[in-house]
Parts: sequence; structure tokens; C-alpha cells
Amino acid sequence: MYGSSSQIPSKRESHVLPNYKIGKTLGKGSFGNVKLATHITTKHNVAIKILNREKIKETGTEAKVEREIKILKLLMHPHIIRQYEIIETPENIYVVMEYVKSGELFDYIIEKGKLHEDEARYLFQQIISGVEYCHHNKIAHRDLKPENILLDTKCNIKIVDFGLSNIMHDGHFLKTSCGSPNYAAPEIISGKLYAGPEVDIWSCGVILYALLCGTLPFDDECVPRLFSKIKKGEYILPEHLSYAARDLIPRILTVDPMMRIDIPGIRQHSWFSNRLPPYLAAPPLDTTEQAREINEETILHVVDIGFDRNHVMESLFNRIQNEATVTYYLLLDRLRRDPSDYFKFNDKRIWVFNSTIPAQTVAPFPALVNHHLMAGLRPRVSTDKKWTLGLQSQARPKDIMSSVFKALQDLKVSWKQIGEYNMKCRWVHKSIISKEKSNMMEAELATISPPVLKFELQLYKAGEEKYVLDIQRADGSQFLFLDLCVSLLRELRVM
Repeated sequence: MYGSSSQIPSKRESHVLPNYKIGKTLGKGSFGNVKLATHITTKHNVAIKILNREKIKETGTEAKVEREIKILKLLMHPHIIRQYEIIETPENIYVVMEYVKSGELFDYIIEKGKLHEDEARYLFQQIISGVEYCHHNKIAHRDLKPENILLDTKCNIKIVDFGLSNIMHDGHFLKTSCGSPNYAAPEIISGKLYAGPEVDIWSCGVILYALLCGTLPFDDECVPRLFSKIKKGEYILPEHLSYAARDLIPRILTVDPMMRIDIPGIRQHSWFSNRLPPYLAAPPLDTTEQAREINEETILHVVDIGFDRNHVMESLFNRIQNEATVTYYLLLDRLRRDPSDYFKFNDKRIWVFNSTIPAQTVAPFPALVNHHLMAGLRPRVSTDKKWTLGLQSQARPKDIMSSVFKALQDLKVSWKQIGEYNMKCRWVHKSIISKEKSNMMEAELATISPPVLKFELQLYKAGEEKYVLDIQRADGSQFLFLDLCVSLLRELRVM
């Protein structure tokens, strides 16, 4: 929660931030202060984080700070803190953000103890909506906890602190062990690879438990014992919980990430869907689409203030940060008096399709047929030129892996298992040598090295009872990789 103390703004701050009237200090952090300020043109209150470059460098957190700024610049959701502007000087980084008056969800839980299920549901629905929006836009938060969730004066959720978040890429897996131990998923504390969404969902489950019970499901002063409880999924469900809540919590706090419920599953659960506000029932927005959506009413206000319409429109289309675009977004948020107002401007907006804004692409995967591994060969080239093959199945994860192990064994692929559902593989292709063997002397044959392919194989959850086997080429010919894919499909009897 922000603290509160009076402090006269320095001449340096007034010079660097001419568009803001600097007010009191709201709080102090590791890298500097957080100050209340008023945007002079719109009279909109904001919070300005002042990050000292020297302190950031001393702690070696330059990448963390840069990543958080980059990610927050993309996000615009009623339950995620808004970042309006970044102003940089040789000494400091000034981050202009949404001002949230109330405090942390953590303090709210401490003050009230366990919440009534209706109130807990109301907060949890907002949390899930914000997390779903992040995942839809390829961002994993990785440090969800009540301390990183703020409440405004109307008891609406604002997710903050994206310093440990990361951008997810199809077929690429994360391995950094991060976050707070009490909220960390078993796969994180075990050092296993993870896709991203599943660890956020686990943390949401711990938060839901805290909301409903007033305590944490996993807690112990001895860290090894705490980790042991998390890895085993050992916790107690209090008797005061409703039947539906007692059903949902274990589905989220499932140790095996493959069997853990996903967000669509949570949305369909009777406990969550009860009294769900209509605006939260809407599908998550795409940041690219949001960048193309311009509110005409707000544009008129900005033009009335004195900005050139063409300049404002061009800046918005190209995501350029300047005084005009900052004024636009501050005015837009003033129109949004309620979280649901983020989705209520359909009749007063214009859409712009501009070649400078890249459309988000989603890698295609084959369709499902019954309960067997079925696939079509769909190699795709991503930005890093890696080819992938996706296999979808509704079979049990362990059954899928058993079929894969047998197929790899029959293909004489050597592998090293680095997780329950992840392995690094090596395949030596000897067909070229066998074809040419009859035409070559033994000495000449000995000098030829057979082509080698290295690849990584990972099974991850793509939906409720739907799993994707993803294969990534690490080293070797792309054509050799395709040859392997065909051979693997044959061994799995889907070709």
C-alpha cells in the first residue's frame, strides 16, 4: 500500500515533468519514490514511479525493469494497472501510471479475514479476467499474490508488478524459478520447464484459498517442509466452504500441470460462473486490435484541447508516445467510470487497419479425431526460423507419453528426460550411408559422418482435456527434421 507524506517537488522534477503538478510522496521503494501527480491538461490524477538508474544498476535488475515497462506498455485492461508514459533522463526513469487510491488485497484479507463466498467470487472473477487477458496476449505474470493485487475505492482489482513476467512463444518453454514460495507452482520449485499459464493458474488457486479461508493452503516456516507440501499438494479444505468451492480449489491446486484445470475450465465451473458480470463474460481482447480501436468521442475532446487531429490519429495508429497520445488515454480512462466501460464504446469508435501494426499470428494445430493422437504435418516458420510439428490429443498425458516413448525407441532415437513431459532427443539418420555403401570403399565410408538431428519434445496442456505434443528442431537440417516428423507419425500410426 502507498504510504503518505508531504514533500515539495524539486525543481528538477518540475523541469522533467512539465505536464504534471507533482504532489505528495505516496511511498518509497528500492529504486526511488512513488509520487502523486496531476496531469495539468486533463486534471487526471496519476502515480509517478521515480526509478534511479544507479540503484537499478547496483542491484543488477536492468532487465527486470526494462521488461516490466515493455510489457505494461502493451496492456490495457480494467483489472491491470495502466502505464501512461515513460520519461527518461540520464539519472532517472519516470513511469507515469494509474493511481489506485486504496491498497493491497493482502491488507484487505488481513483486515477482514476470510471473505464471504460472494465477495471472494467477485474479486476472483476480476483476477481471472486480468490473467486470461495476459495469457491471451502471450504474457505470463509469474508472481501473482495478494501483495501484487491492488484494490481501488470501489473494491475493483488491479493486477500490478510485472517485473518477473515474461513473453511466451509457441513451442518455447520457461525455466526460471521465480515468484514467492507460498504461491509458486510445484513445477517451478522443482526446477522443471513450464509453458507459463499453468503456473499463474496455480497462484490464482492459492489466492482463491486465501480469499475464502483467510489463510494460505501451503505455509511452513521451514522452507524444505513448505516445498514438500507444495510438491505433494498437501493442504486442508475447511468445512465451511461450499460444495462448489470445495470442488474448484482442488482442480486448480492439482500438482500435475497436465491435469490442472485451465482458465476456460475455471470459467465453466459452476462456482465461478455464478453471478458473473456480463463484461467479464466477454472474450479477452487482443492488444493489436486495441491499438486499432480509436474512440471518436475522446478524439474530439483531445482536438478541443488544441491538438491536431491528424497528428493525434497518426500517433495512435503507430503507438507513438507523445503529449497527444498521453492526453488521449488519460481522457479515455476518465470516461471509464466503471470497469465494464472498457467494453461500452462500440457506437463511438473507429477501426483503423494500418500496415505498420503487425497482426498477431496463432500457430495452427491439427484437428482432433476421437481419443487417439491424430495430426497433419504442418511445419511453420516462426521469427527465429524454427520449424515445429503439433500433435493434439484428448488421451491421458501418461498414455500419450507412453506412445511417444515407444515410437522414439522404435526409431532408435536417444533421449534425455528433463521433466515428466519434456525431453531432449538425438536422432542419427543412417539411410544415406546405406544407399551409398555398395558404391564406396570401406575407408571412404569411415570418413563420412551420418547426419544428426537434435530436437526437443514437450507435452503441454492446450485446453480442458486437450493436450499438444510440440516438437522443436534444435540442430540439424530442416529436411531431416521433416523426415523425422513423417517417421514419428508413422510409428504413432496416424499416417
